[in-house]
Amino acid sequence: MANAWKRENNKQPKLLSPILLLLSLSLLLLLFIFFFFARSPSNPPNSTLYVSQVYPIPPFNCLKSPQAHPVVANIVENLKYPFLYSLSDFGSLPDKPHKNIVRFLKGKPFRKPDISATIQQLLEGMKRRNGLVVDVGANVGMASFAAAVMGFKVLAFEPVIDNLQRICDGIWFNRVSDLVTVFEAAVSDRIGNITFYKLVGRLDNSAVSATGAKLAFKSNEEIAVQVRTIPLDELIPDSEPVLLLKIDVQGWEYHVLKGAVKLLSRKKDEAPYLIYEEDERLLQASNSSAKEIRDFLHSVGYSHCVQHDTDAHCTKD
Repeated sequence: MANAWKRENNKQPKLLSPILLLLSLSLLLLLFIFFFFARSPSNPPNSTLYVSQVYPIPPFNCLKSPQAHPVVANIVENLKYPFLYSLSDFGSLPDKPHKNIVRFLKGKPFRKPDISATIQQLLEGMKRRNGLVVDVGANVGMASFAAAVMGFKVLAFEPVIDNLQRICDGIWFNRVSDLVTVFEAAVSDRIGNITFYKLVGRLDNSAVSATGAKLAFKSNEEIAVQVRTIPLDELIPDSEPVLLLKIDVQGWEYHVLKGAVKLLSRKKDEAPYLIYEEDERLLQASNSSAKEIRDFLHSVGYSHCVQHDTDAHCTKD
């Protein structure tokens, strides 16, 4: 028995055959590739890979911003590409809550904002094109997220910190941090600072003009704050394609447009589709007028404008 044990103990271990070794290595490589790509963030179907852009002003850092609270967020109804957004206006609690809070408590989605539906309808025909969507006066992101969930890259501008916090909520809820870049700034025709007026409880009516801010809500208290201003031409390089420019700034539209003269002067196939609020009362409160804007747009080639309620849609047709 002792000799038998020695004979067994002296046997050399069998080596893996070359074919089996090759198959094992191939399997390990395939597993590595699978897990690498499974962990890598995928791009939405209509998005474009962009090289990291260096801007003249830093984007707003959501990770360093204090978290807004409380948070009331919900999905939007009746959109082909639904998204969530976070309310900044709660109404008068508890007696007269915002209508979307009432819907939320009833288990209903938020009402579809008109601008969200408009943005998605327009971009539906641009899905094969590369370019930015620029949202000036982003509020809580109802236009920005409508575009981002379709896969479009968005630059959003909003000077009110309360609204910026809600945009940050929406960036997280909709998983679009790779698509939406936010700037804490008011867009204008010059670099600097300007006094901005926001209404307590009505952040959707904040404006550069104190008169414009209180035009619809005269009883609300106003707060004056200093905000940074920047022209779009200083931030968007000539080489960057822009598909759509949306402006809703409570009467400051003319100054925004003047600060984007290079962008708007691009040739027909490269000039953005333009949507801006054209409310004569708000424009006059900021010492401009609808005629002044139309004359300016005509000078840079926007010869075709159609009115949709208080919004004007302009192209170089």
